[in-house]
Amino acid sequence: MVGYGDTEGFTAYATAAGYVFPDGTTDAQKTAARQRGSLVIDRYEPRFSGHRTGGYAQERAWPRTGASTYYGEAIPSGEVPAPIVNASYEAAFLELTNPGSLSPVVTGTSTVKREKVGQLEVEYATSSSTDIDEVVALATPVVTTIEGLLWPFLVPVWPGALVV
Repeated sequence: MVGYGDTEGFTAYATAAGYVFPDGTTDAQKTAARQRGSLVIDRYEPRFSGHRTGGYAQERAWPRTGASTYYGEAIPSGEVPAPIVNASYEAAFLELTNPGSLSPVVTGTSTVKREKVGQLEVEYATSSSTDIDEVVALATPVVTTIEGLLWPFLVPVWPGALVV
């Protein structure tokens, strides 16, 4: 599987943003980080308009057919918008410098609520929810830069209405 964009574009984007790659970072490590960053972006697929241009066998959520921006502007079928690629680069850099940070493993039964060490005692805010979707949502990091790049491509979520 290949991530969005390419390693050269990722390097240029990160450098322009003022990010510094750890010493000794190889192209293979950048490629692996791009792959993981793209998987983070693909988690937003249910909120993208249109459908995969290449059908269900297409590896990535983009390119899409019938996609449009939040403002109704049509996106050409074979195109992956630059902000989608840039959002994947943001995620890739975070994954490169802190692997797994954008894909936490959630185990609701092992959450620490209160911890005491000597005289120091800390109680953490916790959710009493047993709904797995809510637990995962609470554990999933929100990266405002990524959200900012993606929002023009997300379908507005309207609350459901009950019709009798």
